[in-house]
Amino acid sequence: MKHRIVVLGAGYAGAYVAGNLARRLSPADTEITVVNAEPDFVQRLRLHQLAAGREIEAPQLAEVFAGTGIRLRLARVTAVDPERRAVTVADAGGGGEIGYDTLFYALGSHGAGHGVPGAAEHAFDVSARPAALRLRERLDGLCGRDEGGSVLVVGDGLTGIETATEIAEARPGLSVTLVARGELGAPLSAGARGHLRRACRRLGITVVERTRVEAVEATRVLCADGTALASDATVWTAGFAVGPIAAAGGLEVTENGRIVVDRTMRSVSHPDVYAVGDSAYAIGDNGRPLPMSCASAGYTAMQATAAIVGHLTGRKVPTTKLEYLGNHISLGRRDGILQMVDDEGQAKPKYVGGRKAARIKAGILRMSLWTSSHPTFGLPRRRHRLAAVPPVSAEEAVA
Repeated sequence: MKHRIVVLGAGYAGAYVAGNLARRLSPADTEITVVNAEPDFVQRLRLHQLAAGREIEAPQLAEVFAGTGIRLRLARVTAVDPERRAVTVADAGGGGEIGYDTLFYALGSHGAGHGVPGAAEHAFDVSARPAALRLRERLDGLCGRDEGGSVLVVGDGLTGIETATEIAEARPGLSVTLVARGELGAPLSAGARGHLRRACRRLGITVVERTRVEAVEATRVLCADGTALASDATVWTAGFAVGPIAAAGGLEVTENGRIVVDRTMRSVSHPDVYAVGDSAYAIGDNGRPLPMSCASAGYTAMQATAAIVGHLTGRKVPTTKLEYLGNHISLGRRDGILQMVDDEGQAKPKYVGGRKAARIKAGILRMSLWTSSHPTFGLPRRRHRLAAVPPVSAEEAVA
C-alpha cells in the first residue's frame, strides 16, 4: 500500500512542498494529495496590488500540478482528526474524509479583527483573493464618483503600509489615511522611518499616529481618544490569525492556535503532522519564534520537505536554515524599503530605499511566483524509494 501524503493548502509553502516531494519520492511508494479551497494559486504577497487595481497572475493549480502525479482536491478543510489520521473536507459534492499517513499543514492565516466591534461587518481586508476583489470593487465605485472618496487603512504593519501606498499611487483621486497604533514604522531604523514618511507625503497619505481604533462603522471609525475618522472604505490590516482547525483536532497549539513544532517542523504532539508558515510556531536559529511572513514560510517549508524525505527514505534528516533576515516593503510601484534585522530581530542602522529596493522586492515576487507555480522543476528520472521505517511515537519525536 502506498504511503499517503496529504498537503493542506496550496499557497507558497504548500505548492512548494508538494512539488518537491513529488520530485524526490518514488510514485511507486507514495501518493500525494493537495487540498485547496480555490482552483488557482494566490499570490498573497500581491493581494494589496490586486485590490488597488493591478492585474496579477493566478496560475490554475490543475495546470501547476499537471504531469506531476499530484492529486488535486478542490475543497475546504473543515476538520482534522490526527488520532484517526483523517481530514474532513467540504466541496460542491458534499465533501467527505481523506485519510493520510503523513499530513502537511499549510493553511496559513487570515485577517482578524481581534474583537473590535464592526471590523468583521464593515471593514475590508487583503488577506485572501475574494476579500481583495471586494475591496477593489469598492474602490472602483468610489473612483467613479465626482467627489471621490476616503480610504482608511487601519494598521501600520507591512501589509498596512503596502496597502496604503499602493492605493494612494494607483488611485490618486482618493484620499488615503493610514492609522498607526504607535509611531509610524516603529520597527524600522531611523533612516527607513524617515524614508517611509517622505513616501507618505509624496503620495498624499495622511498619517494618524498613536491612535487605537475601538470600533468600525459603515462610514467612520471610532478611536479610543473619542475622535471619529470618516471613511468610505475601511481596510483592516491590524492583525492576522490562524483558523481553529488544528486546536479543535487536538494538536498541541499556542494560545493563538499555531501548531507547536520541533526543529524539523514536526508537531510535538503528533509526529505524523508537519506544519509550516503562519500555521506553525517554530523557533528560528536565533532562538526566537519565527514571525508570520513569506520568508518564514519558505524556510520552514524547506526544512519540512527535508525532514519528510529523510524520515520516509531512512536517510539522515538534515538541518536547514531557519532565519529571519529582514523586511522588504513596497511603497507603490517605484519605491520601497529593504530593512535588515539583527539576531535579536531589531532593525540594523542601514537600509536600502527607493527604486533599488523596489526592484529587489519585484524580483522576490517574481521568484516566489515561479518557484510556486513550477514546483517540480522537471521531474528527475530517478526518485527515492521509501524505506521500511516503523511509525514514530509522540514520545520518540519529542525526544
